Amino acid sequence: MEILTTPELAALLALIAFAALLYSSVGHGGASGYLAAMALFGLAPMFMKPAALTMNIAVAGLVFYRLRRAGYFDARLFWPFALGSIPLAFVGGALTLPGGIYKILVAVALLVAAARLLWKTQDHEASSTPNIWIALVSGAGLGLLSGLTGVGGGIFLSPLLLLLRWANMRTTAAVSAAFILVNSIAGLAGHAAVAATWPTQLPALMLAALAGAVIGSELAVRRLAPVTLRRVLGVVLVIAGAKLLFSA
Repeated sequence: MEILTTPELAALLALIAFAALLYSSVGHGGASGYLAAMALFGLAPMFMKPAALTMNIAVAGLVFYRLRRAGYFDARLFWPFALGSIPLAFVGGALTLPGGIYKILVAVALLVAAARLLWKTQDHEASSTPNIWIALVSGAGLGLLSGLTGVGGGIFLSPLLLLLRWANMRTTAAVSAAFILVNSIAGLAGHAAVAATWPTQLPALMLAALAGAVIGSELAVRRLAPVTLRRVLGVVLVIAGAKLLFSA
């Protein structure tokens, strides 16, 4: 991991905790937020993916547990997407992209995530169910992207579920959390199989992410994240995405 001063490390941990709080409140693991934070502090790409995937597993696991206990999880909606995504997430995790290409791909993912946070959504009841083949193919594409970049795929899956009215907002949050969890596990397994590169400050990063997720998961069960805070995080993602694009 890059050498950070004590104030820099404290700021990084605070930003990660904030990202975990906001993302977990809408059923996400927070990887795009963690990637944005690490990009802002100039961490090397070789550390970014495994760190983001590891934090994703911890946060998405907690969120999924809370939302499933609250009765929001729809297994029938989840499994076709997961079956398509898991093998490709493992393959993507095992691949190491050149630094410039990785930065561009992550920057695009961050900008999509920013749009997701800044986009005004309205809750509604599910009015249709996805075709199983569409779910499998969509899951495969998201799984590969998840493994390649270190995002869990939820930032792409949740808008799809909402736009096509396959789920309401809390069911979307629960399904996205489960989707992120399995993809992050598969992606990290693929990465560990070929390139076990771990940042030395990973325990501190995980504790910061879990601290935010404890609060965020409570919001996910009881009420959605405040719009103002989501917009703040959206702006942070735009800045980080732009920084990566200009440094690629």
